[in-house]
Amino acid sequence: MKKTLALVVFAMFCMSMVSFAQQKVNLASVFEEQQIKAVNRTLSLYESHPGAVEMNAAQGDGLALLKEVSFETGTIEVELLGENNPGKSFIGLAFNIQDEETFEAIYFRPFNFVATEQGRKDHMVQYIHHPDYTWFKLREERTMEFENEIPDPPDPDDWFKAKIKISLKSVEVYLEGLNEAVLKVERLSTTESDKIGLWVGNGSSGRFRNLTYREE
Repeated sequence: MKKTLALVVFAMFCMSMVSFAQQKVNLASVFEEQQIKAVNRTLSLYESHPGAVEMNAAQGDGLALLKEVSFETGTIEVELLGENNPGKSFIGLAFNIQDEETFEAIYFRPFNFVATEQGRKDHMVQYIHHPDYTWFKLREERTMEFENEIPDPPDPDDWFKAKIKISLKSVEVYLEGLNEAVLKVERLSTTESDKIGLWVGNGSSGRFRNLTYREE
């Protein structure tokens, strides 16, 4: 009897560990299986990099909703490729997606990675909660609370890896090679959704690969 109980407990423990294990998403495979929905963008394979996908540039925000991924809190990692094109490269990840216009996002402005003026350096990484809290509203009303400079920023024309830790009340953003968070913010949303997606801003294209997530 004790042996049977021990086996049951062990099995439950293993199931719990699996549920919290890191999940890998091959974005190219997801695209080919039509398990990703593009909104206000055309999504395609990024042929020069196996496993990567690309969103084209267009007016307004662009989303690529991952249909089969369920995530609320935990850690998401993804590799991003923008470009050194001032005002035309905004790239990141959306989460807590309620609908095509209501979501939170962390994104980067790669063209500011090489900025020399402090006014541009301060705007390398950004948190938003659309539609109520756009970057402009947050910058006007709560200056520098939801965006930040990145120490030793990556090459704006090369891939870089971001890690986003999301809890019920806060978000922390890390870049590969840096021990300290480059942005820590209190979330501006009390709604909860388990949908996440790739994100690009107005006039921007973007390339994405090697997405992983772990719920906590």
